[in-house]
Amino acid sequence: MEVKLRTVRSLVRRLSEATDEPSIAAAVAETRLMSKHDSEIRLPLAEAGAVPLLSKHLRAGSMASSSIQEDAAASLLNLSIAARESLMSTPGLIDALGNALKLPNMAAQHAAATLYSLLCVDSYRPIIGSKRPILSSLISLLKSPVSTRSTKDALKALFGVSLYPLNRPTLVDLGAVSALFSLIVKDGRSGIVEDVTAVIAQIAGCGESVDAFRKVAGVRVLVDLIEPMTGASERSRENAAAALLNLVTAGGERAAGDLREVGGAEDTVIEMARDDSMSARGKAKAEALVKVLESVKRIGRHDSWLSGSFDEDEDDHRPSPPTSASSFSMSHSSISHGWS
Repeated sequence: MEVKLRTVRSLVRRLSEATDEPSIAAAVAETRLMSKHDSEIRLPLAEAGAVPLLSKHLRAGSMASSSIQEDAAASLLNLSIAARESLMSTPGLIDALGNALKLPNMAAQHAAATLYSLLCVDSYRPIIGSKRPILSSLISLLKSPVSTRSTKDALKALFGVSLYPLNRPTLVDLGAVSALFSLIVKDGRSGIVEDVTAVIAQIAGCGESVDAFRKVAGVRVLVDLIEPMTGASERSRENAAAALLNLVTAGGERAAGDLREVGGAEDTVIEMARDDSMSARGKAKAEALVKVLESVKRIGRHDSWLSGSFDEDEDDHRPSPPTSASSFSMSHSSISHGWS
């Protein structure tokens, strides 16, 4: 290990002292290579000061070449698996990653994956979620991806952000709902739809999402995904049911009314709840949705009887929105595929 520590000190010294582009590029490229292939060197590199020396190449105003930016972002991604605390404690690191999201090269993909890695830590979700420019850039990356992988990494980062309930209204305000449903309609690849619906299921858990879903006919899209004849994967169907459940739970009668307006929607949900070929999780979500719809309907009738008409803005009887990750299904396989 002592040999590796000497190598780390030498590499960090090169990162610090390099002044011309060829020497900077060589040092950053070697950092990327070493941090990819040697897991034991990641934490020592971060502790020796590599993080700020790498992130400076991603900051606004940096004159670094595309190759240096890509190698620096990939290096930070590699380090994040073992040194998340070192990354988060580096001044300007999050803003540098946010700037990298806007770059027209693979640094954007690596930055999104790094954010997802950091968002695996619960306490970092409100910190990153408070950075509106970063959230906006992640949403923009869905609209103008630099690669298919960048779309999936942006979705995973948005998923991590949305696990913190107070971040969900911000995502709605920034236009995430429209961008997400557009992906379902325009892309349609099974893996993408699964990840998109996992994010939608989380964002649906806030009252602000009701109007946003209305603008994109989101409830109808989700009902179509639940319908077995459309060919959606089991995970997409589960996530769609979870999204509708969260939407109705958070939005009360307004959301329930939107669901009932979709022809055959309630029957489709009931069929899913009774489908023995469906996964236990999928059946449970559908069963819960049926119960919530019945509960909201009873409350609506009770309120109408008391007041003579139902006030759609009344929310005194609405259940609290979901606050845990139990309402989603996204693959939690290691993100080491992004280490490069």
